[in-house]
Amino acid sequence: MTTPLILEPSRQADACVIWLHGLGADRHDFEPVAQALQTTLGSTRFVLPQAPHRPVTINGGYQMPSWYDIIAMSPARAISHEELEISAQTVMDLIEAQRDSGIDPARIFLAGFSQGGAVVLHTAYCRWQGPLGGVLALSTYAPTFSDGMSVSASQQRIPAYCLHGYHDEVVLNAMGRTAYEYLQSLGVDAQWQEYPMGHQVLPQEIADIQTWLSARLG
Repeated sequence: MTTPLILEPSRQADACVIWLHGLGADRHDFEPVAQALQTTLGSTRFVLPQAPHRPVTINGGYQMPSWYDIIAMSPARAISHEELEISAQTVMDLIEAQRDSGIDPARIFLAGFSQGGAVVLHTAYCRWQGPLGGVLALSTYAPTFSDGMSVSASQQRIPAYCLHGYHDEVVLNAMGRTAYEYLQSLGVDAQWQEYPMGHQVLPQEIADIQTWLSARLG
């Protein structure tokens, strides 16, 4: 596995954001975003892991960085749950590594764009048992959320900020909205924010993320 890109802050780290890229991207994809956020989050480390190269069925079996195989696009994503679980375990290993380095898990955040967002939602609300600072879910969906699911008391206390474009043609706005509504129905402190964009990231979105993180990191 490729070593994650780690961006150390200007001061001694007392918080961490683990940020997963989307399908076909790499660990450098959100490096400029992390650097921008560190201008005000001066004691926050950013860990940017790299998805393994694997065949992706919807792309004709072409190998690319992917957190899990996507077998079909509609009506809802059909995915390799086994590969999703492996990626979730990778994220949990990173959380534990940061905890072992001295970072309070309540100050560790998970962030992910598109496919990476699906992984962090699954990790935080289906797998990880323990405190977390929160989840940033960008232009994403939750393929493992379902009617009748439940969360533990510790999972319920993990806040989520769900951000999506009105005009997203890759992960439809409604898919992100559904994930957000699931979290709300489970009693999670979830917020929803929309932007006039497609499957991308806007400067205003990064500014809003900065505000959300700053409020939780003091």
